Amino acid sequence: MTYPILILALVCAVIIIAEHRVYRMIIYFGIFSLIVSVGYLLLGAPDVAMAEAVTSAFSTIFFIVCVERYYNSERNTESVNKKTKWFGWAISLLLTAAGFVVYLLFIPQAEPAEFLKDLYLTRFMTDVGGENSITAIYLAYRVYDTLFEALILVISVVAVVHLSYFVGSTPDKGRRSEIERSGMTAFTMRLICPVIFIFAIYLIANGHISAGGGFQGGLAVATFFICRYLIHGIYDLPVKVIVRLEEVIFIAIVAVAIFVVVLGISAYIPDSILPVYRVIYLIMMNILIGLKVACGFFVLFYRFITIERR
Repeated sequence: MTYPILILALVCAVIIIAEHRVYRMIIYFGIFSLIVSVGYLLLGAPDVAMAEAVTSAFSTIFFIVCVERYYNSERNTESVNKKTKWFGWAISLLLTAAGFVVYLLFIPQAEPAEFLKDLYLTRFMTDVGGENSITAIYLAYRVYDTLFEALILVISVVAVVHLSYFVGSTPDKGRRSEIERSGMTAFTMRLICPVIFIFAIYLIANGHISAGGGFQGGLAVATFFICRYLIHGIYDLPVKVIVRLEEVIFIAIVAVAIFVVVLGISAYIPDSILPVYRVIYLIMMNILIGLKVACGFFVLFYRFITIERR
């Protein structure tokens, strides 16, 4: 079943390269991401699949609404030059064929090394705690990667705010959402908003023992506040304060990671309370990462949708 998914992903990638219409390209990117998430699920990585799925849904809606500011309907309905379109298809197919040839001829076909995977899976419960190996890996064994990924998100949010032409942090009024005019849509979103928030708390609080974690839960929290805007058109959340909050949370993540993982404080904890200490660390890190991701994605959406579209 894995090979058909890979073939679908390859076909979708070729279509994305050959497509010249922005809106269609965004939709194809979302489809590609969903196909990849199914592949992750089939390969036994439900946490990664969940993160990929929620990210694709969020980014697809985000890009469509943002691009709407720059591309009106007339510009997107313009016909694409047929020669240019077929040239793009030809280049895409040529590159795909070249990639297959390089893979078959020059990349050695060897058995994958299983040592590191076996080491993580056999020792994560005693070294880190919890029952979710993914959480143990990115919060302990690969904590440096997690810190740098969090730093990249902070830099991205700060760059968006500082490169924005709007100098304020929160406008008094702005462009309201069209969803407010649809009674059934607004009513449905009011029903699912509490469910989204409760689900976000579940993902964060249980990320160490089940599929989920801070990243997925943080996206769900951001989705809750985005739905709040879509339903009510509220412009009362100060972006500058949320950016500062994200920076403080990032410092807290670094401090906790250094205190627990880098300095190895767990070696000095009595064995009687060591399991509780490890659970507290995992939950605390998931909460901090969830809040940071929620702040980052909300600022990106809020800045472009409610401020830049005025």
